[in-house]
Amino acid sequence: MYQYILALHIIFVVSWMAGLFYIVRLFIYHTEANEKPEPDRTILQKQFVVMESKLWNIITTPAMILAVAAGMRMLQLNSSLLETDWMWVKLAFVAGLLIYHFICQNIISQLKRGRFWMTSTQLRLWNELATIFLVAIVFTVILKSAIDWIYGLLGLAAFAIIIMIAVKIYKRRREKASN
Repeated sequence: MYQYILALHIIFVVSWMAGLFYIVRLFIYHTEANEKPEPDRTILQKQFVVMESKLWNIITTPAMILAVAAGMRMLQLNSSLLETDWMWVKLAFVAGLLIYHFICQNIISQLKRGRFWMTSTQLRLWNELATIFLVAIVFTVILKSAIDWIYGLLGLAAFAIIIMIAVKIYKRRREKASN
């Protein structure tokens, strides 16, 4: 039974992550639609509100709920996992990912009301936070050793810095291309 729940957990996590990655891309395009002339701006913004709502309510949030439910069921079936340090580290990263999820939900509400408080560059950086959580969770689950966590966290910090640099380089290239 445990293996079936594990397989479902992985499937739901993949679906949840796909939704999180795509929703922030939609936020970026939605924000950049502000730069379009009318009537394009209004048409695009209305379309992005529909796309964001459907992605969030039909795919991302249900996948999150099912991933968490499957994870809880796995812990119920194998409660000895809660006696391992690595599981608590994983659960801490999952808690961070859940907070990220609900902040994205707030961004959806803000954009729907026409409030754009993050730039497209800030949203690109925000998008990478989900990647960082994913990498941290996967490495924690696979490595399961305290000394490896230290190397993993150092690697994660280096990975985050590389992503931020890449976003900045991409921004400069986009600005040069538009001039």
